[in-house]
Amino acid sequence: MLNRTLFVIILFFLISVAPASATVIEVTNPDYAGKKIQFFRYTDPVTLQKAQVFQIEVDEKGNFRNEVDVPEPTFIFCDFGIYRGLLFLEPEENLQLILPPRREKSFADQKNPFFQPVEFWFATKQSNKLNDQIATFDARLNQLAENFFTKLYVRQSKSIYDTITNSLNEEFQKIESPVFQNHKKLKLNVVKADAFRLSPVQLSDVFLTTEPRFWTHPSFLELFDKIFANKLSFEIKKVDNTEIIKAIAKRNINFLLNFTEKNYKLKSPATELALLKMLHDGFYSGDFPKEAILGILSSDKLQNNQNSRIAEMAISVKEKLNFLLPGSKAPVVCLRNTDGNKVCTDQSTGKFKYFIFADTEMIVCREHLKYLSKIEEQFSKHLEIYVILKKTDLIEMKIFLNKQNIPGIHLVDDNGEYIDKYRIKTFPVSVLLNENHEVVYSPAKAPLDGFEQQFGKFLQRELFERQRNQSR
Repeated sequence: MLNRTLFVIILFFLISVAPASATVIEVTNPDYAGKKIQFFRYTDPVTLQKAQVFQIEVDEKGNFRNEVDVPEPTFIFCDFGIYRGLLFLEPEENLQLILPPRREKSFADQKNPFFQPVEFWFATKQSNKLNDQIATFDARLNQLAENFFTKLYVRQSKSIYDTITNSLNEEFQKIESPVFQNHKKLKLNVVKADAFRLSPVQLSDVFLTTEPRFWTHPSFLELFDKIFANKLSFEIKKVDNTEIIKAIAKRNINFLLNFTEKNYKLKSPATELALLKMLHDGFYSGDFPKEAILGILSSDKLQNNQNSRIAEMAISVKEKLNFLLPGSKAPVVCLRNTDGNKVCTDQSTGKFKYFIFADTEMIVCREHLKYLSKIEEQFSKHLEIYVILKKTDLIEMKIFLNKQNIPGIHLVDDNGEYIDKYRIKTFPVSVLLNENHEVVYSPAKAPLDGFEQQFGKFLQRELFERQRNQSR
């Protein structure tokens, strides 16, 4: 009797602590034995920064099973081999994912910074799941748009667009999922925007009626970027919109909010969302003072917005734009060198720090690294060189580094942690820091692209200023 009571108590405890919204993810595919696949979600529709949701670690027999807490329908994605897999998770579901035939990137694909993965929606063994419904809808929409391409996109036939819309509404009328209905609405509006060259005003109702919980779903991201990407730069090229430049220079958030609301027929929170996107893109355009945009993003109307998603997004956008700006603290790199000893880049030597992220399997990187000896010879008194290497064959890497007498501290980024932290998309990329690990130049010029001249001029000015300050 005691054992039975104890069993009931334990069972009750296990049930009570298990997340009510847990979704079960299962995989069975021997070809993927030992493979790890990370799944991410987007944090927001402006910065598109990634947050890891979970990781698949397939066992030696090709099986994986795990539970993921999913409080609401969530879009996630993963990159593996040549693929990018897209997936919607829903609370309390059991998903048996079907993985495509395993195909790893070729050597050329791995070194190509412009490589585009093959996108696909994960299929499941339960064909009525949301993911399969969306995949089927997208395939059918693409087929119809292709069949009527000339009439739709060239002749801009409204009747053909209505035919496509009516056909899809009839085919998928039984699917009641709000996520699916929202996806269908937005994808049809993407086609409509392309076919009829629609302006933001003509799509304002779509943005006003799309709930914030759908903002990181792929159909919204596609339409949002299509309509508002680089919109601020576009607006200032109009003769009558010189006021925008003045407003940004004066950090006039009220003018910008009013302009966005009136010009695009939006209301909060869609107004703030559109403005954050425009400020984000405007920062990188070179058309506006960066400090002014950062100042606007610091305003209470964004940072302390009554809509919590907007407030969080404003903070996130500002953090992203501030990353590696001159004077900001750079992430400290702690890695093992090619001899296996751990080294951290914040160890003070009283010298400037020159980081060069490189891949020794790339010819261009090898040539840049060879030139480092000349840079060290000229600036060794004031400069410390860190070569941060993408993991490749360690023996081949060491042979090259030793044979060519590549100077500096050679660190190996085994899992790409710091390549990700520094947002390195291609190689080589260089960064110059001061003695306090603060950014001087990001990016700095690469060795063969003029770093010698860039640092020489900077150093001359810097030493002169320091000497002058000491004499006061």
